[in-house]
Amino acid sequence: MFAVRVGLQKFNIPHKFEIESIITLYARWIREGKLKVNSDWNKERKIKFTVQDPCQLVRKTFGDPMAEDLRYVTKAVVGEENFIEMTPNRSNNYCCGGGGGFLQNGMPEARRAFGKVKYDQIMATGAQYAITPCHNCHSQIHDLSEYYEGGYHSVHLWTLICLSMGILGENEREYLGEDLADVDVLYSKEEQ
Repeated sequence: MFAVRVGLQKFNIPHKFEIESIITLYARWIREGKLKVNSDWNKERKIKFTVQDPCQLVRKTFGDPMAEDLRYVTKAVVGEENFIEMTPNRSNNYCCGGGGGFLQNGMPEARRAFGKVKYDQIMATGAQYAITPCHNCHSQIHDLSEYYEGGYHSVHLWTLICLSMGILGENEREYLGEDLADVDVLYSKEEQ
Protein backbone atom coordinates (compact mmCIF):
# COMPACT_ATOMS: atom_id res chain seq x y z
CA MET A 1 0.00 0.00 0.00
CA PHE A 2 2.81 2.39 0.94
CA ALA A 3 4.74 1.56 -2.24
CA VAL A 4 1.70 2.12 -4.46
CA ARG A 5 0.93 5.49 -2.87
CA VAL A 6 4.54 6.67 -3.09
CA GLY A 7 4.89 5.43 -6.67
CA LEU A 8 1.75 7.26 -7.77
CA GLN A 9 3.01 10.47 -6.16
CA LYS A 10 6.66 10.19 -7.21
CA PHE A 11 5.95 9.46 -10.85
CA ASN A 12 2.83 11.65 -10.96
CA ILE A 13 0.76 8.79 -12.33
CA PRO A 14 -2.83 9.81 -13.00
CA HIS A 15 -5.36 7.55 -11.31
CA LYS A 16 -9.05 7.50 -10.48
CA PHE A 17 -9.02 5.36 -7.37
CA GLU A 18 -8.49 5.84 -3.68
CA ILE A 19 -6.28 3.56 -1.63
CA GLU A 20 -7.83 2.41 1.64
CA SER A 21 -6.81 -0.17 4.18
CA ILE A 22 -9.05 -3.08 5.04
CA ILE A 23 -8.94 -1.80 8.64
CA THR A 24 -10.64 1.43 7.57
CA LEU A 25 -13.24 -0.62 5.73
CA TYR A 26 -13.81 -2.88 8.77
CA ALA A 27 -14.36 0.22 10.93
CA ARG A 28 -16.73 1.76 8.38
CA TRP A 29 -18.70 -1.48 7.97
CA ILE A 30 -19.03 -1.90 11.76
CA ARG A 31 -20.20 1.71 12.17
CA GLU A 32 -22.73 1.24 9.33
CA GLY A 33 -23.97 -2.06 10.79
CA LYS A 34 -22.83 -4.05 7.74
CA LEU A 35 -20.28 -6.05 9.72
CA LYS A 36 -22.10 -7.34 12.77
CA VAL A 37 -19.41 -8.02 15.35
CA ASN A 38 -20.03 -8.78 19.00
CA SER A 39 -17.78 -8.55 22.06
CA ASP A 40 -20.16 -10.36 24.43
CA TRP A 41 -18.11 -13.56 24.13
CA ASN A 42 -15.38 -11.86 26.18
CA LYS A 43 -17.48 -10.24 28.93
CA GLU A 44 -17.00 -13.08 31.42
CA ARG A 45 -13.69 -14.36 30.07
CA LYS A 46 -12.04 -10.93 30.43
CA ILE A 47 -9.19 -11.92 28.13
CA LYS A 48 -6.92 -8.92 27.58
CA PHE A 49 -5.73 -7.71 24.18
CA THR A 50 -3.30 -5.10 22.93
CA VAL A 51 -2.65 -3.95 19.36
CA GLN A 52 0.45 -3.49 17.28
CA ASP A 53 0.39 -0.36 15.13
CA PRO A 54 2.09 -1.50 11.92
CA CYS A 55 4.78 0.90 10.70
CA GLN A 56 3.72 0.72 7.04
CA LEU A 57 0.03 1.29 7.73
CA VAL A 58 0.16 3.80 10.56
CA ARG A 59 3.43 5.72 10.66
CA LYS A 60 4.29 5.69 6.94
CA THR A 61 0.92 5.70 5.18
CA PHE A 62 -2.32 6.63 6.94
CA GLY A 63 -1.21 8.05 10.31
CA ASP A 64 -3.19 8.20 13.53
CA PRO A 65 -6.63 8.05 11.85
CA MET A 66 -5.71 4.47 10.88
CA ALA A 67 -4.60 3.76 14.45
CA GLU A 68 -7.96 5.04 15.72
CA ASP A 69 -9.84 2.78 13.29
CA LEU A 70 -7.72 -0.14 14.51
CA ARG A 71 -8.68 0.60 18.11
CA TYR A 72 -12.34 1.05 17.22
CA VAL A 73 -12.47 -2.38 15.53
CA THR A 74 -10.48 -4.01 18.33
CA LYS A 75 -12.75 -2.67 21.06
CA ALA A 76 -15.83 -3.67 19.05
CA VAL A 77 -14.68 -7.30 18.88
CA VAL A 78 -13.02 -7.84 22.30
CA GLY A 79 -14.73 -5.22 24.48
CA GLU A 80 -13.36 -1.82 25.44
CA GLU A 81 -12.73 -3.02 29.00
CA ASN A 82 -10.50 -5.81 27.65
CA PHE A 83 -8.23 -3.57 25.56
CA ILE A 84 -4.85 -2.51 26.99
CA GLU A 85 -2.90 0.22 25.22
CA MET A 86 0.84 -0.12 24.63
CA THR A 87 3.03 2.83 25.56
CA PRO A 88 4.03 4.54 23.35
CA ASN A 89 1.35 3.91 20.72
CA ARG A 90 -0.19 5.00 17.42
CA SER A 91 2.35 6.84 15.22
CA ASN A 92 4.87 6.70 18.06
CA ASN A 93 4.61 2.94 18.64
CA TYR A 94 7.81 0.93 18.44
CA CYS A 95 8.58 -1.07 15.32
CA CYS A 96 8.31 -4.83 15.85
CA GLY A 97 11.53 -5.41 13.93
CA GLY A 98 10.09 -7.77 11.33
CA GLY A 99 9.33 -5.51 8.40
CA GLY A 100 11.35 -4.30 5.46
CA GLY A 101 12.54 -7.83 4.66
CA PHE A 102 14.06 -8.36 8.11
CA LEU A 103 12.04 -11.56 8.62
CA GLN A 104 13.71 -13.13 5.59
CA ASN A 105 17.21 -11.68 5.91
CA GLY A 106 18.80 -14.75 7.50
CA MET A 107 19.84 -12.91 10.67
CA PRO A 108 17.30 -14.06 13.29
CA GLU A 109 19.56 -13.15 16.23
CA ALA A 110 19.75 -9.51 15.13
CA ARG A 111 16.00 -9.42 14.36
CA ARG A 112 15.15 -10.82 17.78
CA ALA A 113 17.55 -8.46 19.55
CA PHE A 114 15.95 -5.49 17.80
CA GLY A 115 12.48 -6.92 18.49
CA LYS A 116 13.21 -7.24 22.22
CA VAL A 117 12.01 -3.64 22.62
CA LYS A 118 8.62 -4.66 21.16
CA TYR A 119 8.56 -7.85 23.25
CA ASP A 120 9.15 -5.84 26.44
CA GLN A 121 6.46 -3.36 25.42
CA ILE A 122 3.90 -6.15 24.91
CA MET A 123 4.86 -7.85 28.17
CA ALA A 124 4.39 -4.57 30.06
CA THR A 125 0.70 -4.54 29.04
CA GLY A 126 -0.01 -7.93 30.63
CA ALA A 127 -2.22 -8.76 27.64
CA GLN A 128 -2.65 -12.40 26.68
CA TYR A 129 -2.97 -11.48 22.98
CA ALA A 130 -1.25 -9.01 20.65
CA ILE A 131 -3.46 -8.17 17.69
CA THR A 132 -1.32 -7.86 14.60
CA PRO A 133 -3.05 -6.59 11.45
CA CYS A 134 0.19 -6.85 9.43
CA HIS A 135 1.54 -10.25 8.41
CA ASN A 136 5.17 -9.27 9.07
CA CYS A 137 4.23 -7.99 12.53
CA HIS A 138 2.28 -11.19 13.18
CA SER A 139 5.21 -13.45 12.31
CA GLN A 140 7.75 -11.37 14.22
CA ILE A 141 5.64 -10.90 17.35
CA HIS A 142 4.70 -14.60 17.36
CA ASP A 143 8.38 -15.52 17.07
CA LEU A 144 9.37 -13.09 19.83
CA SER A 145 6.85 -14.68 22.21
CA GLU A 146 8.18 -18.15 21.47
CA TYR A 147 11.86 -17.17 21.58
CA TYR A 148 11.67 -15.15 24.80
CA GLU A 149 8.98 -17.44 26.28
CA GLY A 150 6.49 -14.61 26.72
CA GLY A 151 3.39 -16.79 26.74
CA TYR A 152 1.25 -14.27 24.84
CA HIS A 153 -0.37 -15.07 21.50
CA SER A 154 -0.12 -13.12 18.26
CA VAL A 155 -3.44 -13.04 16.43
CA HIS A 156 -4.65 -11.49 13.18
CA LEU A 157 -7.40 -8.89 13.43
CA TRP A 158 -9.60 -10.74 10.95
CA THR A 159 -9.39 -13.87 13.13
CA LEU A 160 -10.97 -11.97 16.02
CA ILE A 161 -13.56 -10.39 13.75
CA CYS A 162 -14.62 -13.85 12.55
CA LEU A 163 -14.52 -15.19 16.12
CA SER A 164 -16.76 -12.33 17.30
CA MET A 165 -19.24 -13.13 14.52
CA GLY A 166 -19.30 -16.85 15.26
CA ILE A 167 -17.92 -17.78 11.85
CA LEU A 168 -14.33 -18.71 12.65
CA GLY A 169 -13.66 -22.18 11.26
CA GLU A 170 -11.94 -24.93 13.20
CA ASN A 171 -8.95 -24.76 10.83
CA GLU A 172 -8.53 -21.01 11.47
CA ARG A 173 -7.81 -21.27 15.19
CA GLU A 174 -4.09 -22.05 14.98
CA TYR A 175 -2.93 -18.91 16.79
CA LEU A 176 -5.60 -18.95 19.49
CA GLY A 177 -4.79 -20.16 22.95
CA GLU A 178 -6.79 -22.70 24.93
CA ASP A 179 -8.71 -19.81 26.49
CA LEU A 180 -10.37 -19.16 23.11
CA ALA A 181 -10.58 -22.70 21.75
CA ASP A 182 -14.25 -23.17 22.57
CA VAL A 183 -15.63 -19.76 21.55
CA ASP A 184 -18.58 -20.03 19.16
CA VAL A 185 -20.56 -16.83 19.40
CA LEU A 186 -23.60 -17.16 17.18
CA TYR A 187 -23.89 -20.81 16.24
CA SER A 188 -23.49 -24.14 17.89
CA LYS A 189 -21.48 -26.73 15.95
CA GLU A 190 -24.74 -28.49 14.97
CA GLU A 191 -26.14 -25.30 13.40
CA GLN A 192 -23.04 -24.61 11.30
